[in-house]
Amino acid sequence: MLEPLGLPSHVSEIYRSLLRQPGSVEDLVSSLGWRPERVRSALDECVRLNLVKPSWGAPENLRAVSPEVALQALVTRRENELLERQKELAEARTEVARFIDDHNAAQQDLRGSVIERLNGLEEIRSRIEELTQKCEGELLTFAAGGPQTAESRQASRPLCEDLAGRGVAMRSVYLDSVHNDPATVEHLRWLHSHGDEVRTTVSLPSRMLVFDRAHAVLPTDPDDSAAGALVLHGRGVLVALGELFERVWENALPFTRGRPQHRERGEGELTSQEQAVLRLLGEGLTDEVVARKLGVSVRTGRRITAELMSRLGARSRFQAGLRAAQLGWLAGAEEE
Repeated sequence: MLEPLGLPSHVSEIYRSLLRQPGSVEDLVSSLGWRPERVRSALDECVRLNLVKPSWGAPENLRAVSPEVALQALVTRRENELLERQKELAEARTEVARFIDDHNAAQQDLRGSVIERLNGLEEIRSRIEELTQKCEGELLTFAAGGPQTAESRQASRPLCEDLAGRGVAMRSVYLDSVHNDPATVEHLRWLHSHGDEVRTTVSLPSRMLVFDRAHAVLPTDPDDSAAGALVLHGRGVLVALGELFERVWENALPFTRGRPQHRERGEGELTSQEQAVLRLLGEGLTDEVVARKLGVSVRTGRRITAELMSRLGARSRFQAGLRAAQLGWLAGAEEE
């Protein structure tokens, strides 16, 4: 049962024997009935793993290090290795996505311009203005990133006025964290007064604009929306994005109700923000990405994570994930 920690069965048997009674190589050969070479090989592995040390009173004998120290250290080391592997897989997943994105961009002409690539903030804003002018019925928006910059607020107002003047229906979802920024709150009030139905939610997958359910604009890199964007025109993907928007919209709270009021949680319950953090951590995301998706500072995101680990009595994220799964918390987070 200890092989996942790097302890073969014969090494575990030597360690177990020394836990019962410290002794020399000869003692172990006699008690276990093994060849001396096999005993010495197993002891070498025990020493490498810091499982045994020379006896205090008789250095020629060996004693086993307490399992609370030795085995817990192996568990922690294995957890760290798995976390590092998880991080590497997450980075590989990102690279795969970028390869796919590059391939799709290269095949744009062959696909009948289903995907259009935009480079840089100026090109993105220019294309959004064009799509806004052509929009006739509906604009759906995911405004990820939390509080909006002064530049973004200023750029969005003329577009909102143009759409409202032409009777285009507007629905936008922002993050709950916008309530922490008075300037953004005032901006959303302005948008609402000009016909934009605004709701807020705990987390959003990415920035997104959907024009008449015929064109969608998404960032090529969710961590840097100014770097580039994709304009999608295919009916299949637009239907899927529209369904995603409706699902998020249905669970979001109207902005006009003010700051979301979360009920007091009972024992073993999570707030919606904690559920979102648990879900995002379960996806292997870094502290920085989790904070961005919630629209909060990295410090705040780490505080929430630390509080969750404390409630779970976990000393690592790996251990926290196991205990959260055992308590059924992960299933609750996935429903959000």
